[in-house]
Amino acid sequence: MNSFELNKIAGALLASVLVIIGVRELSSVFYATEAANPASYPVEVAEEGTETDGGEAAEEEAGPSLAVLLASADASKGEKVAKKCAACHTFDEGGANKVGPNLYGILGRAVASGNGFNYSQAMSDMGGTWTFENLAHFLEKPSAAVPGTAMSFAGLRKPTDQANILAYLNEQGSNLALPTE
Repeated sequence: MNSFELNKIAGALLASVLVIIGVRELSSVFYATEAANPASYPVEVAEEGTETDGGEAAEEEAGPSLAVLLASADASKGEKVAKKCAACHTFDEGGANKVGPNLYGILGRAVASGNGFNYSQAMSDMGGTWTFENLAHFLEKPSAAVPGTAMSFAGLRKPTDQANILAYLNEQGSNLALPTE
């Protein structure tokens, strides 16, 4: 290797370093940043479990009530959401049980009372009837609502999805009056 080739390699390295420094300097001209003023926007963080403003802030953060959501719920959107459930459940009157029970007329029906379906012990022990409130709680996270349930569905996190599917289920044989509070 002669000195001419060594000069080419050294020149390429120096040129690369110059390009990197030049790009950095040029970008600082176009994208100038200023240090943030720490007193500009003070953010007060309340500890979890404490109430501020008499509990009103916590209530606003929770979102609208189930009654408000149900009043504006759309059963056709609920039918689309119910497609997530269709792998394990049917919704038709007299429909067959699949991995899960038929959900026709579920609102107002006793928990774990579907014809010919073998419910888990946890679901059988729950008792009561399926109301809008407890079904919404169950749909949010089944494993939290009924610990030990055999239902492996993760849940519906969006309250609007829960309200829409409740409206759809109500049209599927239950036809209960929507809650007002």
